[in-house]
Amino acid sequence: MKRYSALNLLKGGLRGHASWSRAWRAPAPKSAYDVIIVGGGGHGLATAYYLAKAHGVGSVAVLEKGWIGGGNAGRNTTIVRSNYRLPESQRLLELSLKLWEGLSDELNYNVMFSQRGALFLGHSESDMTKLAERGDSLRCNGVDAELLTREQVGRLVPLLDLSANARFPVCGGLIQRRGGVARHDAVVWGYARAADSLGVDVIQNCEVTGLRIESGRVLGVTTTLGDIAGGRVGLCATGGSSRIAASAGLRLPIECHNLQAFVSEPVKPMIDTVIMSQSIHCYISQSDKGEIVLGGDPDLYPSYAQRGMPARIEDVAAQAIALVPALSRLRMLRAWAGTTDMSFDGSPIIGTTPVENLFLNAGWCYGGFKATPGSGWLYAHTLATGEPHPVNAPFSLDRFERGATIDEAGAGPMPQHR
Repeated sequence: MKRYSALNLLKGGLRGHASWSRAWRAPAPKSAYDVIIVGGGGHGLATAYYLAKAHGVGSVAVLEKGWIGGGNAGRNTTIVRSNYRLPESQRLLELSLKLWEGLSDELNYNVMFSQRGALFLGHSESDMTKLAERGDSLRCNGVDAELLTREQVGRLVPLLDLSANARFPVCGGLIQRRGGVARHDAVVWGYARAADSLGVDVIQNCEVTGLRIESGRVLGVTTTLGDIAGGRVGLCATGGSSRIAASAGLRLPIECHNLQAFVSEPVKPMIDTVIMSQSIHCYISQSDKGEIVLGGDPDLYPSYAQRGMPARIEDVAAQAIALVPALSRLRMLRAWAGTTDMSFDGSPIIGTTPVENLFLNAGWCYGGFKATPGSGWLYAHTLATGEPHPVNAPFSLDRFERGATIDEAGAGPMPQHR
């Protein structure tokens, strides 16, 4: 792999950029690997990279049913933050945020991580009390958080409706200034390129149709390109986790819901932070191309369709315009939907399963993108050693059986589902 640098870019330009090699290979699958990772999104590719880089596992395959970046990795709103409510979530997401801060240098690929801040708005005294409690919890665990007054919020985001008759009155906010956004496709491309350079086989258009199980132990996978043997298999296929796990006799505590987002036509810079709300599930940011990125609640019924209902777009647009009235002048450019694994306590599942040598990374609800580096690092440790890292140990699958749920659904305006 040729290293990207200013000098190599200059040399490439003088040669008409004809000397660049492919970002990653397109290998045919081998008959067997030490570790097979099912799912070529950000989490799967990050896991493969850290398996090779940090643990020296030399025989790793990432199997992706479509193309790299074509699944949920490319169907999100790119928000990165670690200001969660519960200590277990804070430790996991803060690890991830610290990895984000050096990720471009680590991968030799610009993931366009922009620490422009992640702001939660408070619309009532009750909201402000909850935000103050969360801020105290964050600071006690070494995570940055700053409570803002209404006037400070107004100076930070001048276009917010701060009038007395606003639909959602702004009483203040809580900001994590180290939070921000990153470029979702650059993240998966960077991890794919870096993993490939370490010998990982990134195999696209290879759908896993089932697991090969014998005597309670996984032996490999069946795919559209044939059977592949694996010493250990790591499921990392959001939207497909339940279906694949079912072939091993596992019923996961997960429902799949569509989560929509959309962007406006590009405009000059008008919002330079990520805006979220304690009471309504609308979030707003502006991309580097100038598009206003909007998202909100999922469609509250199970679906694998990767397309959402128009009513949800209308709800999000109405909330966004109520918060920032100037958005009413913009036209919507495009919309999309991803399939989220919604766990029943709002927290991910990352660890071992009852099937020997079968591991699970799923149930990330809304938090999947922001957790990409940390999830990959922790899952790689779990796959390499066979045991969870202390940070991801609380997020085991058996916590639901033990009644040790991590109720992160109370950390924000996440809808409750059954």
